[in-house]
Amino acid sequence: MVYARAKCWGSRGARPPAPRRGQTIGQCISPFSVNNSRLLAPTRPLERIVEGVPSHRGCRREAVGKPSGRDGVQHGWSTVKSAVGLAVGRGTGPELAAVFERVVGEVARAYGREVDLVRSPRAYHSYVSLKAEGGIERVRELTRADAEHYERFCRSLAAAGVTAVFRTAINAQSLYLVRQRLRAVKVDPIGSGDASMLLVRDQAQGFYTGENEHAPGTVTRTQTFSHAVTDEVVALALRRARRQWPGREVGRVVMAYKFHLLDGALDAWVTEIAHRRGVRIELCQPDTVNRDLVEQGPAPRTVIVAGNEWGDIMHVILLDRFGSERQESRCTENVHLDPDVAGLVEYQTVHGSADDLAGRDTVNPLATVRAAAAIAERHVGCPGAVDAAERALLAMRERGVGTPDAGGRHTTTAVVDAFLDAFADVFADVVATAGPTPVAGS
Repeated sequence: MVYARAKCWGSRGARPPAPRRGQTIGQCISPFSVNNSRLLAPTRPLERIVEGVPSHRGCRREAVGKPSGRDGVQHGWSTVKSAVGLAVGRGTGPELAAVFERVVGEVARAYGREVDLVRSPRAYHSYVSLKAEGGIERVRELTRADAEHYERFCRSLAAAGVTAVFRTAINAQSLYLVRQRLRAVKVDPIGSGDASMLLVRDQAQGFYTGENEHAPGTVTRTQTFSHAVTDEVVALALRRARRQWPGREVGRVVMAYKFHLLDGALDAWVTEIAHRRGVRIELCQPDTVNRDLVEQGPAPRTVIVAGNEWGDIMHVILLDRFGSERQESRCTENVHLDPDVAGLVEYQTVHGSADDLAGRDTVNPLATVRAAAAIAERHVGCPGAVDAAERALLAMRERGVGTPDAGGRHTTTAVVDAFLDAFADVFADVVATAGPTPVAGS
């Protein structure tokens, strides 16, 4: 198995080439383009590639002054190289991968950083592309192949010390097989300040996991819940709550699970876990959680630990009602409970593969832009990048810049161009006040 690596040039004097006039992001033949054959060509086995990429342990920031501006002039910061994984699905995946490469490269360059992208060569299927491949057995075969490939890719990244991977949307069945095996948990803060909630989606067990058995006219799906995984998920939720609201007490810890279907086992486990960890946990049926949110809204600093069958459906509703966000512009992170990949954080867009928009240069890039900024700040050592990105996005909204789904008239390429211009304008002000952000793992 071989993987290709692409370099996002972020060093002094280098600037990722923008698409030429009349050329979309997806057509730009550059080190940042998914259409560049150098990115897709097999090179060396991943194990050897990542051995040559500085791990997060070796990426120490040497901050002795202000970072460089967009002019490429260094202001006392040494160029530091960090590795970031990239996995691309079908549909609009190639276009959004190009957006990610371009934005993370520009942001890194502004800070005098350099990003090495470790890219999986496999184009993972969306549900639409999978259905075009054949019948049920062929779909099952490709689903398993995609899952096995992506799992190996993530494990190889983690083994090499890579701390972040950006993945565009892929077929849900393949993805949830990987999440089950790596014991993944999605974490998304919604809202701000005391009014915020922390959504923790348990992707490691339950009704979204399991395997299928086929018989004529019948599909039987078997899944598992366990005390050990439930305890791990609760422990992670409590850790992230302390990080989200440092020095503040958590208002409520609510678990939204279909526990009435489990013979009382999950109820007993949660009672024991709450007692042992010294925390009050309210285990509720999902419809009860919905009613409380509709009637009362979330209490200040609420943690909702959700079975994924509820969390997946309600995530977009929670963003809209309590976070003033839409899935098209939102990114989230997935962390892993498997100790072999615990150091790797997967970033993704909340929206799906949008196959109907593929190749039209109209997919909304804002979720991908936010993921690039988050990775730059948390894993590449670019303090203030998220704040700068949000200010740039606000300036764009005030000027009416957006793709058609957001009420605008701009192409994907035009929106990214506008973002990078706005980011350059606000960059100097933001970094002047930003505190140091250590590279992840250091």
